[in-house]
Amino acid sequence: MTGLFPLTMSKHDGILCCLLMVTLGFTSLYSRYLENTIQMVNLPTEQEPRHSINLDNTLNLGARPAVQTSTSWNAPIIWEGMFDPNLFDQKHIEEKSSVALTVFAVGRYLDAYLKTFLTSAEQHFMLGLPVTYYVFTDLPDKVPNITLASHRNIKVIKVEKHTRWQDISMMRMRTISEAIESEIRHRFRYVFCFDVDQEFKGRFGSEALGDSVALLHAHYYKLPQARFTYDRNPKSKAFMETGDFYYHAAIFGGMWQNVKDLVDACYLGIMEDKLNNVEAQWHDESHLNKYFWIHKPSRLLSPEYCWDQSIWDKQDILVTRLVWAPKHYDTLRTG
Repeated sequence: MTGLFPLTMSKHDGILCCLLMVTLGFTSLYSRYLENTIQMVNLPTEQEPRHSINLDNTLNLGARPAVQTSTSWNAPIIWEGMFDPNLFDQKHIEEKSSVALTVFAVGRYLDAYLKTFLTSAEQHFMLGLPVTYYVFTDLPDKVPNITLASHRNIKVIKVEKHTRWQDISMMRMRTISEAIESEIRHRFRYVFCFDVDQEFKGRFGSEALGDSVALLHAHYYKLPQARFTYDRNPKSKAFMETGDFYYHAAIFGGMWQNVKDLVDACYLGIMEDKLNNVEAQWHDESHLNKYFWIHKPSRLLSPEYCWDQSIWDKQDILVTRLVWAPKHYDTLRTG
């Protein structure tokens, strides 16, 4: 019995040793598996977005030395030659940017301008992005049928026709706010608001998109500030003693929340003026200039984006993206 004891212990020790080696081997393999799995999880995949590009950092502010390309608060002023259109379009397509365009065609303005506005927009406005045209009119049955590209739509909304054209112009601020609140904010990231008496002539693309977008008025962008037609009546909520630029209310836009803040502020100012029997010199445009003086826009569009072809000095305008249509105020306006 004494001679068998070491042999029994040796077998037992051997079994324990084998079990220990198997356990260590399995633990090592499992550790390597976990390590490799963690590394694979952390590796970027093709489906993940690439490193985010700040598009404004790609703008070439020195490309147009004859004109101002940036504001004192470092907002870019967009001119031809400053941006890569393909880069902007690709980035906004990747980000699934979408745009609501609002336009008012009331009274005789519908027959005179709407079809040209919409058909030219289909050729030049935000191509490649989902766009819905919100047409506000008192004559829904007269809105023309036009051919739309994929992911482009028209929504017609009936509005009241005011007796005076000034009231039509000013009351659009309330209507835009209501449309943003009820529908646009749920479907679109950006909103652009246009006058209908205009025609697109060239690219009006994603380079124009920004948080808060204002347009330099073609007739004032080269004039000294003393000649800007700000409202000078201290009784008006639009009163301004000084400012930065003179902005044209024919186009404004930005992210939906910022546009809603703008139109709400303008509408409140207009209604307060009405209570005080005051009317700003240039109506909603005066209130818009006051708003942008207090709340600086993050992006300015050069007069290329809304040009009056009657202006003789065109040396700065390398491309016309949108032009004023011929005005017939004597027959189109009422009041």
